[in-house]
Amino acid sequence: MDKKAKIRSFILRASKQKNIEDHDDIFARGYVNSLFAMQLVMYLENEFSLQVENDDLELENFQSIDAIAQFVERKQLTALGLEETR
Repeated sequence: MDKKAKIRSFILRASKQKNIEDHDDIFARGYVNSLFAMQLVMYLENEFSLQVENDDLELENFQSIDAIAQFVERKQLTALGLEETR
C-alpha cells in the first residue's frame, strides 16, 4: 500500500466518510477536527518512522491527503539528508 492509500485509510476510519479525494481539505470540509490532528501526528510518526517537530505543526502540512503525503516525503528525504529542512 502506498503512502496516500495508507493515509486515506487512516482518515476514512476516523472520519466515517466513504471517500475522500486527495485534494479535499479534511478540516474545512469537517471530515475531522482538531483533536484528530494529534492522532494523525502520532499515526504518521509510527507508520512512517518519522518525527513531527513543533515547527512542522502547520495546517498546510495536514489539510489534505496530498499535503500529508508530501509532508511525509519531505520528512523522509530530510532524514536521509537528501533535502534541506524548511
